[in-house]
Amino acid sequence: MKDTDIKRLLYVHLLCIFSIILSIFIPSFFLENFSVLETHLTWLCICSVSVTAVNLVSYLVVKPNASSKRSSLSYKVTRFLKCCIYFLMSCFSFHVIFVLYGAPLTELALETFLLAVTLSTFTTVPCLCLLGPNFKAWLRVFSRNGVTSIWENSLQITTVSSFVGTWLGAFPIPLDWGRPWQMLCLLDE
Repeated sequence: MKDTDIKRLLYVHLLCIFSIILSIFIPSFFLENFSVLETHLTWLCICSVSVTAVNLVSYLVVKPNASSKRSSLSYKVTRFLKCCIYFLMSCFSFHVIFVLYGAPLTELALETFLLAVTLSTFTTVPCLCLLGPNFKAWLRVFSRNGVTSIWENSLQITTVSSFVGTWLGAFPIPLDWGRPWQMLCLLDE
């Protein structure tokens, strides 16, 4: 059973990586003058949507956890709406955290919010797909020794890695080298 779970988990992660790679190349066929560097906000939106779609489809197909006994339409709609609310709350929470850590409040609000959406896509969406809007299950998985399956272990690792990667990616931002006091004397001539 563990071997099949590991293979299914590998396929889900490979599909997510593949969707990120495709989000770099596919939009250039449909959008004029598309470039990841020049139209980075559009790319962030496309990347977030593609990763979310791949996560939703792959977790629906793979079904890593046992299905719930409740299968009524009202239960599914309520669960979906709770997931949407959790996702929006995580987006706004990450945006507030980024602003508290020094992101401009008004100048680059759209860029900061899209970073929050992207981080929520890589952290909250897999949690919602695997655990659902069950806060107790989230606390169990992210507490010490609370993991009960390989899926939950992967969820822990990818979520923590996303946070660490975001923090390490923001680390060199103050080193923009555009200020006169940051340039080397050799470059001044």
